[in-house]
Amino acid sequence: MPAATVQSCTAFAGHRRIASGAPREVVGAVKAAVEAGESVLVFDDADARPVEFDLRGDLEAVLARLAPPVEESKRGPGRPKLGVTAREVTLLPRHWDWLAGQPGGASVALRKLVEGALREAEGPDRVRKGREAAYRFMTAVAGDLPGYEEATRMLFAGDAAGFEAALAGWPEGVREYTGELVRS
Repeated sequence: MPAATVQSCTAFAGHRRIASGAPREVVGAVKAAVEAGESVLVFDDADARPVEFDLRGDLEAVLARLAPPVEESKRGPGRPKLGVTAREVTLLPRHWDWLAGQPGGASVALRKLVEGALREAEGPDRVRKGREAAYRFMTAVAGDLPGYEEATRMLFAGDAAGFEAALAGWPEGVREYTGELVRS
């Protein structure tokens, strides 16, 4: 994932956390570590996906490339202020009949249904995403650490105490960041 699209990230040199924050705050430490010959991995704090920095040139050149691309405003039909996007939906005739009878029509009814489903799934989705992010990070950085397999089992079993116990012998930065991802 390009660094310009990331809000916050964390960099590791081996098992050592070297920087956390916005990409502009992290890239200096990453560049210095790479130039010192260290192997560095950077993770998006939202989902632990890898973040890529283009480290060519001096730090000013690297920072210049981190500027987000300027988007041209598109004007067209529709409701641009609401951010409405038209897409095709395929439903059975009885679904269309029910939607047609709803106050405000099919679009309003569908938006209400989706908003309700989003609110209902918020907690379980957050837990699932936190576990997936922690697993993604653990696989990349901690796969060679003692207790990795046990930590993975405890993570997906939802055993918080067992998970913490499995992480106990891990380097501080790896242990803390794994916990942050699970709780996010």
